[in-house]
Amino acid sequence: MSFILLDHPLIKHKLTLIRNKDTKMKDFYQNVEEIAGLMAYEITRNFPLKEVEISTPICSTVQHELALDVVIVPILRAGLGMVEGIRRMVPTAKVGFIGLYRNEETLEPCEYYAKFPETITKSIVLVVDPMLATGGSASAAISMLKMRGCKDIRYIGLVGAPEGVELLQKKHPDVDIYLAALDKKLNENGYIVPGLGDCGDRLFGTK
Repeated sequence: MSFILLDHPLIKHKLTLIRNKDTKMKDFYQNVEEIAGLMAYEITRNFPLKEVEISTPICSTVQHELALDVVIVPILRAGLGMVEGIRRMVPTAKVGFIGLYRNEETLEPCEYYAKFPETITKSIVLVVDPMLATGGSASAAISMLKMRGCKDIRYIGLVGAPEGVELLQKKHPDVDIYLAALDKKLNENGYIVPGLGDCGDRLFGTK
């Protein structure tokens, strides 16, 4: 499938704000939500539609609505910061959750929490996580969704590294990848460079 870089001027402007280490938590959270909403507008451009007959105050008419349900699946915890921005654009979207931790022996992501709407296997699934670093967590989350029967899955992130994009494309060539920015590399600690730091900590004020 495709790797799509959504470099709209407003997205770039807001990305600059959240990259800045001096941006306060409230403004950081708000801009993450707003970037997610702007990305949702572009990501939904090719969503399938179906015809429906309705009545306006003037007459009956055939119009269009989304043909499939949309389910947003944030990877806990940082993915939560993107959910409401997307839901403002798609208010009917349902939300599922995946929580992962790293096994200390194998270093592989392991699921510790998962809950999804009953309709998820028949829905367009948007996996959201702000940072696509190594790609390990995103790849694991997508694999877990596929094991549950999901077929139409798309990944949405704010900032990615080439290493993460490469892994997702290798492990899940059927999944479209949407990013607001593709940065240079990962550093020795696994952080994206130049990146924006630990997105979860900056969203929720934790250290």
